Amino acid sequence: MTTATVAEQQQLHHQHKQRPGKGRKRAWDEAPRWQIYLPLGLYLLFTLIPFYWILLFALRPSGSTSLVPWPITFEHFDKVWTERSFATFFQNSLLVGVASMVMTTLVALAGGYALARFDFRIKRGFMLALLCSQFIPGALMLVPLFQIFAELQMINSLGSVIIAETVFQLPLSMILISGFIKNVPYSLEEAAWVDGCGRFRAFCAIVLPMLRPGLIAVGSFAFVHSWNHFLFALMFLSDQGKQTIPVGLATLMGADSVDLGALAAGGVVAAVPVVIVFAFIQKWLVTGFSAGAVKG
Repeated sequence: MTTATVAEQQQLHHQHKQRPGKGRKRAWDEAPRWQIYLPLGLYLLFTLIPFYWILLFALRPSGSTSLVPWPITFEHFDKVWTERSFATFFQNSLLVGVASMVMTTLVALAGGYALARFDFRIKRGFMLALLCSQFIPGALMLVPLFQIFAELQMINSLGSVIIAETVFQLPLSMILISGFIKNVPYSLEEAAWVDGCGRFRAFCAIVLPMLRPGLIAVGSFAFVHSWNHFLFALMFLSDQGKQTIPVGLATLMGADSVDLGALAAGGVVAAVPVVIVFAFIQKWLVTGFSAGAVKG
């Protein structure tokens, strides 16, 4: 064995020793645990304190100043659900949220497919218009929408709120769904066409099942936005029997006094459906938004 060969083997052995193995941690991976858990703990504390505070006012008796909700009482929930008509507000909000979610998802699905699969002259301008529409506050849409609904005799109707919510959420939803569809290989649709499927059948059989995370993400976003939105329901609905939960919460705050117990109970009622929705769809929600962000 020559001297050059021995030197090369020693150099390779030295490089192999310096190369980090699979089980060896690098210097920047060996962060102290407190640097990870301290910020996360502070953020968790900052997030949970408002929830605990609202539960405290909702569950403790009126006039109590205790920092622990004991004895637990449900008098505030009974008051807002029966005396303050929150049962009706809940039904109206649920109807608006579900209808807006379905309409937004269906229209955005059709528009997003057109943007993802077809090329036309005004495509760039149309995409730019969709993006620019996101800079327009919802308050600026009140006057034209109110005039349109007045001409259609839809004022004081839940249909006006549903249409307004759908129009307001369509641009972002269409952009997101177009990104989801672009992630589906076009060759899969072409293969279905060769096998005799039409465009619509190929879309339903091939593309639509692969869009489930994206559709769940867009639909949940539309539902939560419609559930929490205050402005359209306030302006287009005058009958108390047709109000939604955000407007109902505003009625609990008087000019001279505020019933904190009833307001907290109403806030819990308003938050429960949103928490349940996100608890069930969080896996698909994260997957859907990350998939739609890959291509645009």
